[in-house]
Amino acid sequence: MTTRDIFLGRQPILDRDQRIVAYELLFRTANTSSVTVTDDMQATASVIHHAFSEMGVQTVLGKQLGFINVSADMLLSDMVELLPRSQVVLELLETIIVTEAVVERCRALKQQGFMLALDDFVFDDSYRPLLALVDIVKVDLLLHNSEELQSAVSQLKQWPVKLLAEKVDSAEQAAYCQLLGFDLFQGYYFARPSVLSAKRADPGQLALIRLLGLVMKDADTQQIEQIFKQHPNLTYNLMRLVNSVASGVRCSIASVPQALMVLGRKQLQRWLQLLLFTLQAGAPYPSPLLLLAATRGKMMELLAEKQQPSVEYRGADYCDEAFMAGILSLIDSLIDKPLADIVSELNLGDRLAAALLRREGELGRLLQLVESVEHPDLSYTLSLLVQCEALSLSDLTAAEINAMSWANQVAEATA
Repeated sequence: MTTRDIFLGRQPILDRDQRIVAYELLFRTANTSSVTVTDDMQATASVIHHAFSEMGVQTVLGKQLGFINVSADMLLSDMVELLPRSQVVLELLETIIVTEAVVERCRALKQQGFMLALDDFVFDDSYRPLLALVDIVKVDLLLHNSEELQSAVSQLKQWPVKLLAEKVDSAEQAAYCQLLGFDLFQGYYFARPSVLSAKRADPGQLALIRLLGLVMKDADTQQIEQIFKQHPNLTYNLMRLVNSVASGVRCSIASVPQALMVLGRKQLQRWLQLLLFTLQAGAPYPSPLLLLAATRGKMMELLAEKQQPSVEYRGADYCDEAFMAGILSLIDSLIDKPLADIVSELNLGDRLAAALLRREGELGRLLQLVESVEHPDLSYTLSLLVQCEALSLSDLTAAEINAMSWANQVAEATA
């Protein structure tokens, strides 16, 4: 298996304050039709090699923890000890049969400083020895109805473990699990519009929407500066963002006029889009929406660059629109307005509007592809990849890893 045949999915794990504290690294291979891999040892070994040797753990995880699936064979092998114990959680698969050897191995790994988690947990007396050792227990919401979930939580309170709810699909599910006593939550529920539907955009966000509209219309510089003067916090946040290592700007920018001159309208437009995701009232750090939006936007841009020979309209405009499509694909999770209204307010072009509202056209197909890598259905991703001319699986992998790194830098700049 070559590195061009494999890539990683990365699913966020949030705490009770909606902060991303970890990612589960999901193994995928182009040689199978799904995420299921018969050889767990080979799958985990590939993740270890690809993520921690070739990609670099900081690129993939940033400062967060990484959950990695571990089979019985992997658990008992020496290979697991090659992992960085300060940043990895060993996720014991549900296929592991609890034997004395497994318990002793877990005890030894704990003494070495590793964190342990139980995956897809369904209560059974055979797990008692492990429950005294593990740090985290993952409970799949799809495997339990409400009564079973309450019962599982009640039983697990006998041990000092953190409870992680996985396959959380909505804010309502997350809130219910919080009431039951869960500490961690896995999924993209935070990116659904209903999460923030009860909140109204604050004045800063509304001002940013106006600014974006003016920049896209190529309005007079004085009009743009006037809005910044009315909202000093926007000026401060923009300066901090564009002066970060993520901006690529070599000289320090100290004012809005200088930002307009040094960045140009296109780059200013990009940073204004990202700035929207830093202005959530009480937003946690790192903001899960900012990280996801930045990753999508950068992936879109990088893939658009690869696609250049095949698109009807070429050059910087296509890459700019691709970046914007990725960022704005999550805007209705941030602002309590229908996406169609936001698209209209920003006076977006027909191509961009079609991509955002209906996933149509070249940009729409590209956006669907980028969104698909967030979920563990590789067959769907591969079917979309075929529709996006001039792109290969290795292109997708490279774009994803580069986008992860860039998004981590952006998040650091907004800390």
